[in-house]
Amino acid sequence: MEQLRSNFEPGTTRWAVRRAQWSAMGISAEDQRKPKIAIVNTSSKLSVCFAHLDDVAKVVADAVREAGGLPLEIRTTAPSDFVTSAGRKARYLMPTRDLIVNDVEAAVEGAQLDGMVLLSSCDKTTPAHLMAAARLDLPSIIVIGGYQRGGTFSGCSVDIDSVYESVGAVAAGKLGVDELGEMADRAIEGPGVCAGLATANTMHVLAEALGMTMPGSAPARANSPAMLERAAAAGRRAVELVREGLTARQVLTRDAVGNAVEVALALGGSVNCVRHLTAVAAEADLDLDVVALFEDRGRGARQLAAIRPNGAHQVWDLDRVGGVRTVLRALAPRLRTGALTVSGSTVAELIADVAGPDGDVVHPLENPVAAEPGLLILRGSLAPDGAIVKVAGVGAARRQFRGPATVFAGEDEAIAALGRGEIEPGHVIVLRGMGPRGGPGTVFAASFVAALNGAGLGGQVAVVTDGELSGLNHGLVVGQVMPEAADGGPLAGVRDGDVISIDLDARLIDAAPVRDGEPVTAGDPGAERGWLGQYAALVGPIQRGAVLRRPARP
Repeated sequence: MEQLRSNFEPGTTRWAVRRAQWSAMGISAEDQRKPKIAIVNTSSKLSVCFAHLDDVAKVVADAVREAGGLPLEIRTTAPSDFVTSAGRKARYLMPTRDLIVNDVEAAVEGAQLDGMVLLSSCDKTTPAHLMAAARLDLPSIIVIGGYQRGGTFSGCSVDIDSVYESVGAVAAGKLGVDELGEMADRAIEGPGVCAGLATANTMHVLAEALGMTMPGSAPARANSPAMLERAAAAGRRAVELVREGLTARQVLTRDAVGNAVEVALALGGSVNCVRHLTAVAAEADLDLDVVALFEDRGRGARQLAAIRPNGAHQVWDLDRVGGVRTVLRALAPRLRTGALTVSGSTVAELIADVAGPDGDVVHPLENPVAAEPGLLILRGSLAPDGAIVKVAGVGAARRQFRGPATVFAGEDEAIAALGRGEIEPGHVIVLRGMGPRGGPGTVFAASFVAALNGAGLGGQVAVVTDGELSGLNHGLVVGQVMPEAADGGPLAGVRDGDVISIDLDARLIDAAPVRDGEPVTAGDPGAERGWLGQYAALVGPIQRGAVLRRPARP
């Protein structure tokens, strides 16, 4: 019998009662002695992002059996940014990330399983799965759910991003509701996540950059032969990982996080990847300041691709030219290529035979798309602990912006003001009190930014927020302002008419005057019940990844 933590001593209580349970399910005594692999499935019929994962789970399960393991499927919640955001102004979205981590821990540690294959799709599932792998430190591998295909409306290509931004056109009277409905009906063809380089695809890409997927996994079209082939390979490899004793923390090292940061900078990934990589590092006990790492690595970084919403290329173009491996090859002089991956090979070994950048979709370091990274960390009197700009989505004319603040308590009020024509060019729109501690659970600011762009004001107005942004957002948007207003950060002291200055070249964001502010919250964290109340009591500051902390002892 293999020496596995899941193989209990025969004759003991836990051996006997589990055998009774599993034998009743048709699992033979022989199979019960094999490596037991959890297939963590976030399948859900609430969202097209997850609708295909039951079929993917079967592919993985067959591969686990083929490799001599016992697949055991478990389910967790499956948050979708476009569906789960409907309730409580999206407050449930960020907290579901950590709910998934705890769910995985309870199921896998409670049952004492040997390894995990985690099926990741929409925004919060990939970071949650990486965090769970880091926390449990078991042999673990990520299978990404892939991207969806867009459709056609009025002779033009459309996707979920088109629908998202067109809400602003409706609010501004430039598009009818019926037209928006028809566009929505035709925007998505097939399962998977948003087709742009938003948070979901960014985290898929970074999961591979971290070394936690099979090589060649990201990006990939959902249910494509290539994606399903990688899923099967992950199932087989999970059994090997258990037998080799290769655990998640041997892969999720400081070097791996640094490599992922380089990829995020080169591609101009979602601003949300900063908080998620910070959380992964925290769960891996790396004692690593990821915000400072983005800042430090960003000083010499270059943007090597312009994938929508950053530019004209689509995520399937990145897929076509080799995906993450091509980006890693282009970045090789800046990477720690000795970092180990779940394949058992180092980054250097995996990219040795990969073709170099094509020069169109992915550029070489010596001829970048831009001579700066796609993400910038700003600091200054308004954000002493940092804030993030997806500079890849900012026009060249908006490198410096200075204007009066217009402060809103939430995006509904801001969207209503937009519809009334009260938001004017030159304003700096401040949405505050909406961070993970202030919500509690980050409150959506993303729909306002999309509406602003849809109304044609995206290039004329700046947005500053501690709320939840989408990786699809573009324009001069400063997100994840730290400390958040709920912690009494300078954002809490801003008043209408205060002058806010943003300088991307100097990487500064300042306010005049600067006031001490009482903590500002969008909701009342102390009055929350249920999961949001528990989250409010436990969530840590955003600059440390907004991970859950142990409550203080009385």
